[in-house]
Parts: sequence; C-alpha cells; structure tokens
Amino acid sequence: MAQANLTINLDAVADNWRALDARTGPDTETAAVVKADGYGLGAERVAARLAATGARTFFVATAAEGARVRQTVGEVPAIAVFSGHMDGDTDLIRAHDLIPMLNSTAQVDRHLDALPDARFGVQLDSGMNRLGMEPAEWDSQKTRLLERGPWLVMSHLACADEPEHPMNAQQLAGFRAMTDGLGLRRSLSATGGILLGPDYHFDLTRPGIGLYGGAPFSAAVPAVQLAIPVIQCRDVALGETVGYGNAWIASRPSRIATIAAGYADGLLRSLSGKATLFAGATPCPLVGRVSMDLLTIDVTDLDEDPETLEILGPYQGVDALADAAGTIGYEILTSLGARYDRRYNRF
Repeated sequence: MAQANLTINLDAVADNWRALDARTGPDTETAAVVKADGYGLGAERVAARLAATGARTFFVATAAEGARVRQTVGEVPAIAVFSGHMDGDTDLIRAHDLIPMLNSTAQVDRHLDALPDARFGVQLDSGMNRLGMEPAEWDSQKTRLLERGPWLVMSHLACADEPEHPMNAQQLAGFRAMTDGLGLRRSLSATGGILLGPDYHFDLTRPGIGLYGGAPFSAAVPAVQLAIPVIQCRDVALGETVGYGNAWIASRPSRIATIAAGYADGLLRSLSGKATLFAGATPCPLVGRVSMDLLTIDVTDLDEDPETLEILGPYQGVDALADAAGTIGYEILTSLGARYDRRYNRF
C-alpha cells in the first residue's frame, strides 16, 4: 500500500504534559494548547488523552476549533479561544460554553452586548504587538471588565525560546505593571515561559509545542514517527540524474528508492537535497527535489532494498527535520498531511 504510516504516541504527549506540570508549583494550573488540530496530531484524540491525564483547561485558536474539542472533552473542562469573540462567533461560544480571550475594545463591546453573563478572558499586549490590548486601551476598558470578573488575563512572550533575551524581562515587567494588585488570575507562559522559571508562571501556564515533542523543551519525549513505503528501487549509473531539473547527478553507481510522500503530505520542498531518512539506524540521504507525491532516496549503502524509510522517529525528531528545511518544528508538525495512515499507540 502506497500510504505512509504516521504513528502518534499519546502516552508521550501525556508524559510531556506531566513533566511540564511538574516544573510549576502547586498553585499554578497547567493547561494544554490544542489549536491547529492538536499541532497536526488530532485535537480530539490529544485533548481526550490530556483530559484523562489531568488537564482541566484547553486553549484553541478559533471558536470552531473549540466546538470540536468540547464534543470530545465533555462539559467540565474550560476551553479558551485565543482569537477572542469574532463577528459570527456568538452562537458557537454560547452553545459550547467557550471562553473568548477578548483582544480589543470592539471585542469587549461585542461580547458584553451579545453574551453579558458568559465567561470571558482578556489578552493584553506586553510588547509582542500581535494580539491583545495595549496599556492605554486596557486602562480605558479595565473598570467595566473588572466589574464583570475576567476568568483570566493573559499575555504572550515573544522570545521565550531565548532565555537570555532582554525582551523576556521587559514583557514580564510590562505584564506586571498592567495587572499587579488587581486580584486577577493571570497567565504569561507557554512552553518556553515555563522553562524560564517561577517568575513567569503566575496562576496558569499554557504549554503547546512542548507537549508534542518540540523545542525548546529539550527533555520532551518524541510524539511522532513517520515511516514511508518504498514504491520502487532502481540502479542509476555514474553521471545519470534523478528527479525534476536534473537536480542531482550520481557521483557513483547508485541505488535509488522512490518513496510515497512529498510536499502534498507536508514534507516541504525546501528539504530537497538536504533531508535524511533512516533505514533502521542507517542514514539515507534524500537526493533530487521533493515532488508532490514522491521522494527519491539514496539507499546505495544498504545491504538490501528497504520496504520503508523513516523521516521522523527515534533517529530524527521534528526539530532536526525542521533545521534541514530551514524552518521550525511547529511547521513540520502542523503540515503533516491528510493522506497518512494515522495510528495512535506507543512506539
């Protein structure tokens, strides 16, 4: 069958959540970010496993994502929406008991007009200039919001994956200046912020990429393995070329395996001529260009033709593959395509 097997280790996701939870004190809740379909691994399956592990709060990017997660985790867990209360979201927020993180005066007006008795959170901009109210806007809205009791007030760190970056301390100070003394439940840290230490933890943390085995959580257990079947092997003579544009020229008599995945499956074209796949522990270089459905791999040094080759697994994690592509592990995970045969178990 010309279908790659994507094995997703939910036990690893749960172990990573526990490990990050253990890095904070007993008064800090550890939530879980399951946006972008659980970082590409399946939001419903991931959220259900984390709920069983002890997660009581989930974060998603959009109300539609929140509705899917609610159907999986049941009525009890809190589900917060980073994008806030967008136009057209009211029915989803009401029906699925979602908590919009209000980002602007316009969202405050929309939410309080449409759902005056529903829970809400507030997102503040402490310097990232992406989402949330800046200090002046927060000051203009603070009184009426405090009267209604925000469920949570949060901000987001721009450089948490660089522990020594001065932006971290700058944002911490800015967040404190906007929120100290107000008696609010607060959150500043995603995975990187958790690793910065207790000054950044506040009342709730929001790990995302660390749950799925990615940097900057170097102690994370890898959560994915991707094995791709070999369709055909051929001998290529010295000087012959492989793939589009004659991008690779054989410098020796070679054995080339063509395997069943490509950029339509999330294996980025920028991996062309740079990626490594594995037959067991033996590295096999990707040669020529990544095409839509196919990769060509140099298996000359193997004793026999392989049936499958791994591109993610114990010998290469998402961040190593991302480095080869010139990107980040987040993009590798969230790009994993729909054509894979997804299997949820331990490997």
